[in-house]
Amino acid sequence: MAVIERLGADKLGPEKSGPDKFAPPDRRAPEKRNDVEHIAFLRQQRSEADSANHPTAENPNALIQRVAADSMEEIDRVIRELEGVRAMLRNEGERVSREVAGYASLNHASMTAMKVIGDSIKQWKDGADKSGPRSVS
Repeated sequence: MAVIERLGADKLGPEKSGPDKFAPPDRRAPEKRNDVEHIAFLRQQRSEADSANHPTAENPNALIQRVAADSMEEIDRVIRELEGVRAMLRNEGERVSREVAGYASLNHASMTAMKVIGDSIKQWKDGADKSGPRSVS
């Protein structure tokens, strides 16, 4: 019976077992090949590895865009922050202008009131001086 199993295995080829049986095709150990096939296989793997490691040779624009994308996002973020700061400063400037205008109006009103009070006191003082001293009876 062992002889029949052995003959069947020889006719079907070597049976793969272990992790190679379930590994993806590109991760499986290469099958036995003659030297010419083996050299061609190694060259193919090498060219695939080179193209994966050096994308600039195939598409430099893609590499530049990928490298510049992070910088562009950072620049855009900074621009948005600066626009927000500009809007906040504009609002604060308008608020300060309103406050200064309010204080200027209050100052003008208080100066006018002080003049009126000063003039009234002067008139009372001058009126008291012209009428003379009061006699007490």
